[in-house]
Amino acid sequence: MLKLGEQIRDEISKLIMLQKVKDPRVSTFLSINRVEVARDLAYAKVYVSSFLNESQVKKGVEGLNSAAGFIQSSIAKKLSIYKFPKLTFVEDTSIKEGFDMVNKLNRLEEAERQNDEENSSSNEKESE
Repeated sequence: MLKLGEQIRDEISKLIMLQKVKDPRVSTFLSINRVEVARDLAYAKVYVSSFLNESQVKKGVEGLNSAAGFIQSSIAKKLSIYKFPKLTFVEDTSIKEGFDMVNKLNRLEEAERQNDEENSSSNEKESE
């Protein structure tokens, strides 16, 4: 299932990058993070993210869901499996949330460093 998910992810990414999906809502800046395929191959959940703003990502996911039939048939022709899963695209905010968390940690670290510098310089003045 993991290997099939990776193959599907690669193929969807290629379709997006080569602009084969004609829906104007689907941007080449959309990224396919992972694909979770059900054991019975009935469904596959495709996680989509981007550093675009939230509304653009939502529109992109809507566009991908509209084009799901085209995407499924395009990929099914390339992969030789007996049953191709129905694709459902969902927004994945984990990368953006991780990026925001790193930025917050960096800001906290910088503020702490400045606070330490201020405290050490005021302690030096008091000791004089």
